[in-house]
Amino acid sequence: MAFTLDQIAVALGARLEGDGSLRIARAAEPAEAGADALALAMKPAYAEGLAQGAAQAAILWDGADWRALGLRAALFVPRPRYAMAGLTRLMDPGPEIAPGIHPSAVIDPSAEIGEGAAIGPLVVIGPRAVIGPRARIAPHGFIAEDARIGADALIQAGVRIGARVQIGDRVILQPGAVIGADGFSFVTPEKSAVENVRQSLGDAGAAEAQGWTRIHSLGAVTIGDDVEIGANACIDRGTIRDTVVGSGSKLDNLVHVGHNVQIGRDCLFCGQVGIAGSVRIGDRVVLAGQVGVNDNIFIGDDVIAGGATKIFTNAPKGRVLLGYPAMRMETHVESYKALRRLPRLFAQVAELQKAVSKRSASD
Repeated sequence: MAFTLDQIAVALGARLEGDGSLRIARAAEPAEAGADALALAMKPAYAEGLAQGAAQAAILWDGADWRALGLRAALFVPRPRYAMAGLTRLMDPGPEIAPGIHPSAVIDPSAEIGEGAAIGPLVVIGPRAVIGPRARIAPHGFIAEDARIGADALIQAGVRIGARVQIGDRVILQPGAVIGADGFSFVTPEKSAVENVRQSLGDAGAAEAQGWTRIHSLGAVTIGDDVEIGANACIDRGTIRDTVVGSGSKLDNLVHVGHNVQIGRDCLFCGQVGIAGSVRIGDRVVLAGQVGVNDNIFIGDDVIAGGATKIFTNAPKGRVLLGYPAMRMETHVESYKALRRLPRLFAQVAELQKAVSKRSASD
């Protein structure tokens, strides 16, 4: 699939200078760009790479002299990284899933398949499931009973969708995601050591032989529109009410969302984030990689947590967090600076102790 530079400029809302008839088949880093590629040279540091490659056109930084760089044309955009979103969307053909229903798919007679949907090989769709118009389900996908998939959804290979799960329009589920597994809920007949520790913050109490009894998950999962869930991410069903992921939210690979969690709109959770059960999360919350969130707490709108932060208590709206346990980012930075000074401080205290001891001895 190739596009003229004129077409790309229109798609990106970019300013075009030079020959708009050039045909572009791919995007490339400057040093690796051939004559059919659009070089992504969005900073002056990439100019050297243009000289090493063979690109005829590039997206350049504002003010660049494209003629002096040996190009036949250039695109200029106000926000280069945002332009990447439009460019990759234009050039991404997506997974190849043939239209219609593959002969090897197993579909319950009571399921509803929307107009224009594409069902790949070895897909299984359970009783009363509803697949929206133009939805695409890649090979080995599983859709359980009473689940609903919205219009234009993309369900990649090996995704598992549990019973009664509701998925909105234009949702993308990456390979291996599991939506609607049982929540991790167990209880003991008498008060457990874990409950004692929570209350005492340290004392587990007398050891008793106890077994864990399952609390079954009667809820499901509800996912809004325009949500993306990464590869091998897991979202557990709720115990009574549904676990919810708000519209526009994006979850990276290996994210785990526990039972009953409520996630707001336009949140961004990076790889290996873990959210324990019954957490409420506001809108536009960003959790960097390996952030952990304790159960039964609230995180307000617009909170940002840096990588590996562990959030144990409620986080107010707009707070920027870092560390273990989580604290204001500026406080964590100052604390870490003080921690690094400790060896020097200990040495100074030791010297002072020596001086005091010598004076005491002389007296």
